[in-house]
Amino acid sequence: MHLPNERRYDAMKYNRCGRSGVKLPAISLGLWHNFGGVDTLENSRAMARRAFDLGITHFDLANNYGPPPGSAEESMGYILKNDLQGYRDELIISSKAGYGMWPGPYGDWGSRKFLVASLDQSLKRMGIDYVDIFYHHRPDPETPLEETMGALYDIVHSGKALYAGVSNYPPELTKRAEEIMRSMGTHLLIHQPKYSMFERWIEDGLLKELREDGIGCIVFSPLAQGLLTDRYLDGIPTDSRAGRPTGFLRPEHVSRETVDKVRKLNDLARERGQKLAQMALAWVLRHGEVTSAVIGSSRVSQIDDAVKALEQPDFTSEELKKIDSILAGK
Repeated sequence: MHLPNERRYDAMKYNRCGRSGVKLPAISLGLWHNFGGVDTLENSRAMARRAFDLGITHFDLANNYGPPPGSAEESMGYILKNDLQGYRDELIISSKAGYGMWPGPYGDWGSRKFLVASLDQSLKRMGIDYVDIFYHHRPDPETPLEETMGALYDIVHSGKALYAGVSNYPPELTKRAEEIMRSMGTHLLIHQPKYSMFERWIEDGLLKELREDGIGCIVFSPLAQGLLTDRYLDGIPTDSRAGRPTGFLRPEHVSRETVDKVRKLNDLARERGQKLAQMALAWVLRHGEVTSAVIGSSRVSQIDDAVKALEQPDFTSEELKKIDSILAGK
């Protein structure tokens, strides 16, 4: 059994999640990659233990994380039982459903049937009675939004989840979802969108919507799956996401134009006394609406580096202008 660092809460920054009683660590650990059945369990365990030692209390999952789908939740269940047993009440465990999980008409999207069945399976895989946050993972163009939000409401009131959230919803749909939830006497705790220097769509209305409705925001892929690090400056390492056959980042994403921008960003990060990954994390966290950034990690040292981003969170106006100029290809 792991004995956590007794001073794990001293240095981590915790931000209030919208207008709620929940605080999340500024850096959360995502189990999208490197915690699946194709990965080394001992490395996954070491990363989870180190994250908790650094004050990272939030572990972000989904039903289909792996590969194979479901195996990341199985790894989390093993970690909870063998490494973090007795610390469940100090943790925020989240999961999601909304992408294809099993064959047939009930294993995808946003029906009540799928969401309830999926969460039941997730709880069994992790060996826990409830998740702290349960998300609808993506909008469903065919299922009525009232059905999807009604399912989230019932899941919360059943005690299988403490809070509900959405992911990948555009601003107007987020507004409608929140209106439906409020009509039932509750609200959305949090929204999880994709956001990084290379993907800035949430700046065009979503952040404003979240601020007005008091919904928290936890961004995923803040490092653009590793592009916003120094990993690809000299080619594609075989053990990187772009170098592995099971990843979503493909070699063609590591284009000459992208790498040129990354080099310039890396130079700016050095001028700031940071690694590029640390600057990229500080950049997404600069918004008051952003509660937390979900990082992925393949080794313990990357978690240490990510947490150090909190040591230098501020940007000058000149630095922000220079980042915008680099991203525009100037």
